Amino acid sequence: MKARQVLSTSVVALALAMPLALMARSGSDAIPAGPSTDHATTSKLVYGLLSDSRYAYRPRGLDASLSQDIFRRYLEALDGNKLFLDATDVARFQRHEPKLGEAVRQGDPTAAMEMYAIYKQRVAERVQYARDLLGTDIFAFDADERWYYDREDAEWAKDQAELDTLWQKSVRNDWLRLKLAGKPPAEIRATLDKRYANMATSVSQLNQEDAFQTFLNAYTASIDPHTDYFNPRTANLFTQSMSLSLEGIGAQLQRQDDVVVIRELIAGGPAAGSGKFTPGDRIVGVGQGTSGPMEDVIGWRIDDVVDKIKGKAGSQVRLDVVPVEALLDSEPVRITLTRAKVRLEEQAAKSKIINIPAGPAGDARRIGVIELPAFYQDFEGRRSRNGDYASATRDVARILGEFRGKGMDGVVLDLRNNGGGSLNEAVELTGLFIDTGPVVQVRESGGRVNVESDRKAGVAWDGPLAVLVNRASASASEIVAGAIQDYGRGLVIGETTFGKGTVQNLFDLDRWPANEGTRHGQVKMTIAQFFLPGGSSTQNKGVVPDIRFPATVNGSEFGESTYDNALPWTRISAVQHTRYGNFAPLLPRLDELHSARVARDREFQWWKEDVAEFRAEADKEYISLNEAERRAERDRQTAKRAQRQDERKRLGLDLDPLAELSDDDGLTANERDIATDTAREDAAEKRPDPLLRESAAILADAVRLLDADRKLSGVVLPESTAPGRWAR
Repeated sequence: MKARQVLSTSVVALALAMPLALMARSGSDAIPAGPSTDHATTSKLVYGLLSDSRYAYRPRGLDASLSQDIFRRYLEALDGNKLFLDATDVARFQRHEPKLGEAVRQGDPTAAMEMYAIYKQRVAERVQYARDLLGTDIFAFDADERWYYDREDAEWAKDQAELDTLWQKSVRNDWLRLKLAGKPPAEIRATLDKRYANMATSVSQLNQEDAFQTFLNAYTASIDPHTDYFNPRTANLFTQSMSLSLEGIGAQLQRQDDVVVIRELIAGGPAAGSGKFTPGDRIVGVGQGTSGPMEDVIGWRIDDVVDKIKGKAGSQVRLDVVPVEALLDSEPVRITLTRAKVRLEEQAAKSKIINIPAGPAGDARRIGVIELPAFYQDFEGRRSRNGDYASATRDVARILGEFRGKGMDGVVLDLRNNGGGSLNEAVELTGLFIDTGPVVQVRESGGRVNVESDRKAGVAWDGPLAVLVNRASASASEIVAGAIQDYGRGLVIGETTFGKGTVQNLFDLDRWPANEGTRHGQVKMTIAQFFLPGGSSTQNKGVVPDIRFPATVNGSEFGESTYDNALPWTRISAVQHTRYGNFAPLLPRLDELHSARVARDREFQWWKEDVAEFRAEADKEYISLNEAERRAERDRQTAKRAQRQDERKRLGLDLDPLAELSDDDGLTANERDIATDTAREDAAEKRPDPLLRESAAILADAVRLLDADRKLSGVVLPESTAPGRWAR
């Protein structure tokens, strides 16, 4: 599968990214020759679940092809862009290939540990080579050279000399980006030397836990694209993301150089409430309670620092903090905080209102928008039955109540980039728009089909509805969009969705050894496949919108169909469900109005131009190392943004808050000034969104057409009992 993701619609310069394995987590940096006892037990348990049990939807037994797949995926996880290992290393590893499946079954990933240790060594060597290059005279950019940054499908470099050539181009690209951003040579050299030194530090901190988790996930990915192993720390983070809450001080942290800094204060958290913190402040020491010893955390991995800061609500933590404006060696300020449960509102449902002006087609309309980034649920909070828990459905229901009170003419549910979450939330949220009935069919590994239904009578919103999706809308998003489409309850607008039609469940590995602690982690495992009420799977094919926008990314580059071991599309029998509407007779007229409007919509046309330009650049898979060529492209982009801003002013459109900030600064995220970087993020959220506005306009068109033509309305909405009601 291609590893590219959907980037900004503007063409951006590309820099060498950290390898995937550097994102792994945990403590000390040694990689022992063999696994720990816990790792051996964990490996056997995971093998039992996925290859030798009835739990997995598509179990895979041990054979030669399984070992081959594990080997291939492990190498991809370590060095997917083929910039650290060479063909000699890979040939040396090849002797382990036939044994890797048996290694999982026996709980003895010694070979994988050996490969990981060599990988660590090679990354350290490459980083040192990059630092040494900074003192050489290779930074002239007048030749016709290219840096082919996407090496996923390339052959392994035959030797270290070939890797040297690749790295020279990579380092020169890093240098050129900073030069184009106006940095002088001395500053460029210092910036890159620090960047590479930080990479070396991150590599040195990788350890046995990282090696084990990376290897075990090469095995789980060989079973199924969406089956994962989470070590105890990662499992905790996953639960936190699903529940939209944590117990701690309420601060988003990041690492800069050797220090953990505060990036953002979470509203309502202890840190924000104290009034003693500013983004950019550096945490240099952590102590537990009111008298526990202070630990110097400079140089620690960020996840280890986070573990020290987080803790049970009501407990206390002491932090030694160097203010953002002070030198790092200044005397720190000691601050004591009482930890609390903090709601992570950033990923919660949000609302806005779009006013669609009157036109030849009819009166002005007000369309409410609900932006839902994930189908979250605080499982533990729900089980406690105290009524206070995070839930996507509860939040959306609250917003719908507000929209009813404000007399909205329609609602757009924005599920763009929503990768899914809780199946239960998907079912209950769909129930806000339909009366009782089936939402999704779930076929288990043995073939039994269960129907998950909305059993709560009534609806929270019976008015006009549209669901906005894109290629990154997956899983639970596809259940909701597909069910709304099957019921004829609303319009689906946007791009064909991701195509993930499988159900995963978390299995706690500690329940089998009956441990009191958390030693073995969890497996997120595919246990079923889901089908829409009409019987179709969304697997591979996704949900196809009623009104389509241009695709921002190729289906061959991103989506379920790019996985080599994804389940195929299929269908089963439909289940009885209400058909509220049939929009087919309305779609040609909606398409006609949509096409005419976007032809006049400068922002929509700019978006289409940017998408086409981005895709053309991405397809090249290289970037020029000629300074004049890069500078001309940079100037062209700058002029384009300025011209668009001028046209926005002339047309009375909202200005693009990123227009003055879009030139590539050549820096990585942890090198930028935090206040400036967060301001850029905030500005990005306020950018004009022509796709959302057009979705609201399409829904307004549908409302006007149906309100104006009762005969057409009777055909499209046979179950409607009154104008403006799309559900009975």
